[in-house]
Order: sequence, then C-alpha cells, then structure tokens
Amino acid sequence: RLPVPKLEDTIKRYLNAQKPLLNDEQFRKTEQLARAFEKGIGRELHEQLVAQDNQNKHTSYITGPWFDMYLKAREPVLLNFNPFMSFNPDPKPEYNDQLIRATNMTVSAIRFMKTFRAGYLEPEVFHLNPEKSDTEIFKKIIRFVPSSISWFGAYMVNAYPLDMSQYFRLFNSTRIPKLNKDELYTDEKAKHLLVLRNGNFYVFDVIDRDGNMLKPSEIQAHLKYILSDNSPAPAFPLGYLTSENRDTWALLRKNLLDNGNEEALQKVDSAMFCLSLDDFPIKDLVHLSHTMLHGDGANRWFDKSFSLIITKDGTAGINFEHSWGDGVAVLRFQNEVFKDSTTTPAISPQSQPASVDSSRAVQKLDFKLNDALKAGVTKAKQTFDSTVESLSLNMIQFQEGGKELLKQKKVSPDAVAQLAFQMAFLRQYDQTVATYESCSTAAFKHGRTETIRPASVHTKKCSEAFVKGLSQHSTEELQNLIMECSKYHGRLTKEAAMGQGFDRHLFSLRCLALSKGLPLPEFYQDQAYASLNHNIISTSTLVSPAVQLGGFGPVVADGFGVGYQVQDDWIGCNVSSYPARNGKEYLQCIHKSLEDIFNVLKGKKIGS
Repeated sequence: RLPVPKLEDTIKRYLNAQKPLLNDEQFRKTEQLARAFEKGIGRELHEQLVAQDNQNKHTSYITGPWFDMYLKAREPVLLNFNPFMSFNPDPKPEYNDQLIRATNMTVSAIRFMKTFRAGYLEPEVFHLNPEKSDTEIFKKIIRFVPSSISWFGAYMVNAYPLDMSQYFRLFNSTRIPKLNKDELYTDEKAKHLLVLRNGNFYVFDVIDRDGNMLKPSEIQAHLKYILSDNSPAPAFPLGYLTSENRDTWALLRKNLLDNGNEEALQKVDSAMFCLSLDDFPIKDLVHLSHTMLHGDGANRWFDKSFSLIITKDGTAGINFEHSWGDGVAVLRFQNEVFKDSTTTPAISPQSQPASVDSSRAVQKLDFKLNDALKAGVTKAKQTFDSTVESLSLNMIQFQEGGKELLKQKKVSPDAVAQLAFQMAFLRQYDQTVATYESCSTAAFKHGRTETIRPASVHTKKCSEAFVKGLSQHSTEELQNLIMECSKYHGRLTKEAAMGQGFDRHLFSLRCLALSKGLPLPEFYQDQAYASLNHNIISTSTLVSPAVQLGGFGPVVADGFGVGYQVQDDWIGCNVSSYPARNGKEYLQCIHKSLEDIFNVLKGKKIGS
C-alpha cells in the first residue's frame, strides 16, 4: 500500500524545495507558517488522513483526491492534460503504408485487449536485479505461489510487481463532460472500433458474436473502405467540442443528446478506442509533435481514453486522456503493440483485403445539429485555432553523449538532464523557478504519481557557478558540484518512487480540509505555496524501444512543457511554450548547458 509520509518529513521536504525559490525573508515567513501548520491544524488533518487511509485498505489515499483533481478541472483537456507519445516507424519500410500499419496496429491492440481481459497479460514488474528475477525459472516458481503472498516472493529477489488497476480503462472508455465534474465511462461489452477520417465518424465491429476478433483481412477491407470514402468533411466537425472548456462542452453535449444523437454518441463513448486516420504525410519532428498533440481538431476525439493516430505516410502516435491513468499503462500498451505489429504483423504489403461488403459492415455516424450546436462548434473551432496558433513546439537532439558516458562518470543521467534545465533557465531568465518532474508510484496499490522537485539548493549553486562564476571555479570544483546535484537528485527520485515525496501528501491534506468544510489553513494561503505549485518548468521523461518522442503542453501560461529522453549516446528534448516564453532560445540554452556539463565531466576547461 502507498504509505502516508510522516508529517514532519513532509514539512522538511517542502521547505527544502522552497529554499532555492525564496529570499531569506520570504523563506522565514514560509518556514513559520509551515511549523505552525505542522503543530496545529496540519497535525489534526494528518491524523484524520491516516485514520481514513486505515479504513480504506482496498485503495490508496491519493486515489480519490487525484481523480477529483482531474475530473473537476474545467480547463480543456487539449494541451492542458492530454500528452502524446509517437511510435518509431516500422523497421520494414514497406510496412509503413497507412492502411497496412493501421490494420496491423489495430489487430495488435485487440490482441492486447483480449490477452488482458483473459488474465494472460504478463504482470508489470520492476526488476532491480534482472539477472536474478527476470528469468524463466523465477516465473515458473512464482506462478505456483498464491497471489496473496506471491508479491513477497518477488520482493525477496528485488522484483517489484507494479499496480495494473488502471489498465481496464484503456479500452471502451471515455471521459464524459458533466457540469462541475466529469465522469469516466467504460462499456466492456461494446465490440466496435471508432474511426475518424476527414472529420467524419465511422464505426464497425472488430469482435464477433462469439467474442473472437474479426479476420485481419476483414479489418483491412473495412479500413480500406473508409480510406477510399470521398464524403466531404462535415461543415460542423463535432471533434472540436472535445477541445472546449468542460462546462461549455457539458451543456452542448446535453443539447446533442436532447436533439436525437444519443445512439451516435453512445457509439463514440463505448468504442474500443479511437483510430484517427489523417490525410497528410509528416514533414519533420516538429510537425509530428503538433499532429500528435493537437492535430487539426476536426479529426480527433480528445475525450477517448486514447486515440491511435496514423498519418498518410504510416507515422503513428497515441494521444491519451490523463484522468483515468498515467504513462506507465499507456507505455506498456505501446510497447506491446509496437513489438507485436512489427514482429508478427497480421497482414503484409502483399495481403489482399477480404471480399466482404464493407458498405454494410461500416456505419457512418450522422449527427443532427440545431443552430445552437452549430454555433457551439464554430466557437469551439475558433478557440481551438487561436490556442494552437499560440503554441510553439521546438526540439533538439544533443549528440555529444548520453547515458553511457554519464554512467562511466558515475553521475545519474536524469540528474544531468534536470541540471541542464535549471542551468538553461538561469542563463535565459536569471532566476530559479518551480520545477516539476513526475515519478510513478505504481509500485504501490492504486499508486499514481509523485512529484520530484529538481530545483534544489544544489542545482542553484551549480548553475550559478556555470553561468555566472566560471572564472572562480576549477574544473574539479565544477565536477564536484555536478556530483552533489546527482547524489541529491538520486535521493529525491528514490524517495518519490517509494511514496515519500511531499506534494501528494500536502495536496491530500488540503482536499481533506476543504471536504470537511474547514476554512483553508493559512499555510495554503502562503504566496510561496502558490508559486511552488505554479510549475513553470514541467518535465516528464520516458525511454522505450517503441517510442520516438513524447510531449505535452505547458501547464501554465508562462511555462515550458519539457518532454525528454536520455538515450545511450544522445539526449532529446521536446519543448512546448506559449508567447510568454521563448522555447527556441530555452533549448539553445539547454544545449549549451549540456555541452558545458559534458565537457567538465570529461575534464575539459570551458569558456563562458
């Protein structure tokens, strides 16, 4: 179970995270408020949270508040919440044809779903010592141990089974807009796929009456039929509504239902997943990011648990709604679909589609729109266009080294990337700001994420030495400063993964106070608390053989969204920003910072 940290540890960690962001006077005030909270109302709330947690052993203390946080948010899911991860191309170029890849990936996705629902999906396990635990003999033995104690057997060999409770929401699931708080809807009995092309909606069954998957050649035939349908794009594409403010969309949805669209919406909501087929090829990686993060808005349904997006040239990616689950579940799905569709593809370029009557099997959904709905779509499109217009996406690949070299030098690759983000911001804006790195707590029952706070007194000191004080430091001193950052970041990461951060704990205590109708404790009214949670640098990382790159929007108007991956011999960064910040310049500063850090680690003297 996810532990509730000790209150004194939480306060200590909170103050450590505040230290680099505040001047002495501000820090004194924040420290006073924190100590008063720790002794007073905070202690009472903490004891209530622990008691509540002990009564709810089937779940974790963060589950309720975290779902509420997502589902009560009224901002659009587009750019504010939905991230994307794009697939690497199929290693066999001729398989990157749009129809072939769409068929193969759809078949692999259904195989994954059937394997999962039948209880045959291999458990997700984090192996600290893979030589001992990631072996056939271990799997054979653990298979016969009753599940109530099998996790203990895994712990003995340093293997940590991860929580998979989110997986059931991958399929046949949608976030439904409701006033004040949305709902998650899942219908595991539905057998059809939703396909979007040119803003038109199509559905067809991919599972037959006996629960078997349709033949791949039939799925291929139906997708071919959709790709060759030359119906015009709708004048009022409904997809735009899913990019609206949630209350606005909730009212429009009610209007849609009252206007005779219940059956069509039901098909959309219950579909296994959404397959978006785009009619253009990808020009470059920036174009790829824009396409997978937001696209044109007409050919998307952002509320679906996930959408598989495939462009004209067979480039594929996933855009997912974030309330139901985290990157861990989606990444596992992506890894399996990539592996299955590339190593055992269902169809080949030589395969012929089945001779079936697709015009009967495929249903094109028609929506009845009144003037209010037409106006709603028009307004949603205008908002979408202006929002997307203001979004910049930029990226770099740092080619002068990666994980291998950093491990040789005994520094944490993630710590170096995070240090570069701090150094770059200091170089560009001359300040240290609230920074967020997400860390999965899936090692615990119903764990979600915890925050790592990469901005520390160590990164601030090191960044200032590199940016402002090079002449006063020897290469060896600079190396030592990097080492300090690496050690501290390693500790923070380990604490977060073990559920020992401070963010989720303080967040839960705040939610508890509000749910009891108490006045908001003074601690939470501190400007420093608000600033720490205004995450100007929001970061997330993943490395996978299936994923080419990932990204997300900034979480605040004056922020950066930084998706990054540290590979064996290069480091990639994908940065999103709005006009308040210059993402291109920030990336140049990140590149310069990485260059300086690597040169210092190699023992070279660097110039300012």
